[in-house]
Amino acid sequence: MVEGLLYRLRTGVPWRDLPEHFGPWQTVWKRHRRYADDGTWDRVSTALLALADTTGDLDWVVSIDSTIVRAHQHAAGAAADSVSGL
Repeated sequence: MVEGLLYRLRTGVPWRDLPEHFGPWQTVWKRHRRYADDGTWDRVSTALLALADTTGDLDWVVSIDSTIVRAHQHAAGAAADSVSGL
């Protein structure tokens, strides 16, 4: 079930297109939905981050560049008549 979920997240396929060897897509979806609602995925993520941090496998350096950060469409430029002094 977890492998099916990770496959879907990695590939972006619709739930209905999960390969059959992961089992019925409805089962994978229902379990994912249940785990998301009851906080299981949050606890798993927290535990994995804590483990990686204590073993030194986690690098907290974050890099953000313009290829992944976009300005809002209205931030592209101001109208010429709204520029101060013109």
